[in-house]
Amino acid sequence: MFAKLFLIMNYRILYILFFIGIVFTSCVPTKDLIYLQNKGNTDSSTVVASNIKPYRLQTNDILNVTIKALDERLVEMFNNTSKAQLSPTIESLFFNGYTIDDHGNIRIPVLGEVNVLGFTVEEVRKKIEEQLLKDYFKKEAQLFVNVKLAGFRYTVNGEVMSPGSKILYQDKVNILEAIANSGDITVTGDRKDVIVIRQFPQGAETFKIDLTDANAMKSNVYYLQPNDYIYIKPLKQKTWGTGKTGIESLGTIITILSLATTTFLLLK
Repeated sequence: MFAKLFLIMNYRILYILFFIGIVFTSCVPTKDLIYLQNKGNTDSSTVVASNIKPYRLQTNDILNVTIKALDERLVEMFNNTSKAQLSPTIESLFFNGYTIDDHGNIRIPVLGEVNVLGFTVEEVRKKIEEQLLKDYFKKEAQLFVNVKLAGFRYTVNGEVMSPGSKILYQDKVNILEAIANSGDITVTGDRKDVIVIRQFPQGAETFKIDLTDANAMKSNVYYLQPNDYIYIKPLKQKTWGTGKTGIESLGTIITILSLATTTFLLLK
């Protein structure tokens, strides 16, 4: 009799330990949710400059080219955007900007085809300015050329609140800004293994970055480049379906126990 009771007690203890283990292993730890932690391998007293390489233009990029001079009538034909349109929209930039075709060229009035594939924005500006001064204008015209990308475009997918393609009107965007603009990573998103797919003229390359580590700021992909694709993988807790927090996991376990007890009583 005592042996039977002892065996029953052992089984109950094992069940309790088993369910407690499930509760704790199914929760998402706080340390997996905090960005840029000092994990002992970061010197917080020094600030390391990020490795930012200039972006090389690719096909389907859209450029906004503005040309000014002392006499605005001389350069009016070069400027597609209306003077009254002080803040161009995405749609207007698409229709009025200079799209880089499959051959890497843009078509500018008078100048015709200008190859810009693989150039930086600053190199394109100098190229257009030099060609205009050489063939059509004198220095006295005080020519001013401004070339910019028509918005910083990137795509975020996976475990974020608002996935999709985004456009920001700024020259530099880091990965934390991009993710924040997408509503941040969900609780079940893996911040330790974020994938960035970057397009180059020669093809695409895949990078990984741990956003919970302060050393992420030294990564080549901490600062994004236009057309980057960011993918946030789900944590294993999401596939288990037990809950993101201890309370959610406990609620799931209680539901399972209630269902099992009800089924057992009905069968008995």
